[in-house]
Amino acid sequence: MTITKAHALIALAAAAVLPLAACADPTSSSNGSNAGASAAGTSAATTSYDVSQIPTNEEIAALVPAEVKARGILRNGASADYAPAEFLADDLQTAQGYDVDINKALAKVMGLNDGTTNHAEFPTIIPALGTKFDVGISSFTITSEREAQTNMISYVEVGSAFGVAAGNPKNFDPTNPCGTTIGVQTGTAQEDYATELSAQCVADGLDKITIMPHDQQTDITPKVTGGQYDATFADSTVIGYTVTLSGGQMEQVGEVVESAPQGIAVNKNDAQLTEAVQKAMQYLMDNGYLKDILGHYGAQDAALTTADLNPATTE
Repeated sequence: MTITKAHALIALAAAAVLPLAACADPTSSSNGSNAGASAAGTSAATTSYDVSQIPTNEEIAALVPAEVKARGILRNGASADYAPAEFLADDLQTAQGYDVDINKALAKVMGLNDGTTNHAEFPTIIPALGTKFDVGISSFTITSEREAQTNMISYVEVGSAFGVAAGNPKNFDPTNPCGTTIGVQTGTAQEDYATELSAQCVADGLDKITIMPHDQQTDITPKVTGGQYDATFADSTVIGYTVTLSGGQMEQVGEVVESAPQGIAVNKNDAQLTEAVQKAMQYLMDNGYLKDILGHYGAQDAALTTADLNPATTE
C-alpha cells in the first residue's frame, strides 16, 4: 500500500532535524538489543538554553492569573522520554530539552520566578491541566480531539519519520508498511496514524500492521535494534536524535510524513492563562528566542512564527 496524497510526504532535509548538540560518545550506548535503552537519560553533551537574558514583558505579566503569579512558577507536565524535546539528564531526575527550555522562557516573559517541568506519562498530562500542571508542553500534535479537551497554542511544526536498525535488515518499506510490526509511543499522533494505515492495509486485502504501543519512546529502540520490531514511528526530531545517540545502530528510512503543528496545552476553562501563554509565546517568536532555543537542539527549522490558538486542523 502506497501512502496516498491525503497523507502526502513532506520532504525535509534530514540535517534539519538532527540535533547539532547531540555529540554522544557512541560507546555510551549498549550494543545489541539494548542499544538506545538509556537514550532518555543521556544528555548527549547538551546543556540547557540560557533563558536569563529574556526580559519580562510587563503587559503580558499583568495577564497572569493571581494563583500562578503568587506561586511564581509555571508548572509544565511532559513525558520526559522524547529527546530532543523533553528527556532526562544523566542524573535521571532533571528534565531537559527544548520544550523544557521553552517553558522556562515563557515563565521569564510572564514575570515568574521559574518554569518547572515534571515527568508524567503522556496520556495523563492533559487531564491534569489546571490541577497538577499549568501547561502541557510535550510534543502535542494539534488535533481536533485535543482542541475539544484543551486550549492548544501552536509553536512548532514537526513531521513524523520511521526509524529502523542500521542497514534496514528487515527490509522495511515506509511506503508499504502492511504486515510489519511498528513500535509507537502510547497516545501519540503516530499511534493514530499507524492505526489508520493498518486499517487501509486490511481494506486493500493486505496484512494489518502490528502496532506495539509503549509508554516511553526509549523502550522501543532496543526492540528495533534487537529485531523484535521492524521499525519505530515517531516525530522526525525524535528519530533524528535517536539515530545520533544510537552510535550507528539506528537509521531513518524514508521521507518525513504528516508534517503538522504542535501546541502548548492549557486548561480549556482558563482563558486568562491561555491568553498569557499565547502572548508570551508570540513574544518569544517575534524576538527570535523561540528559534534560538530550538536551534540549541538543532531543530530551529521547526519554529513557527504565529502562536495560533486552536488553529484549524486538516483531519
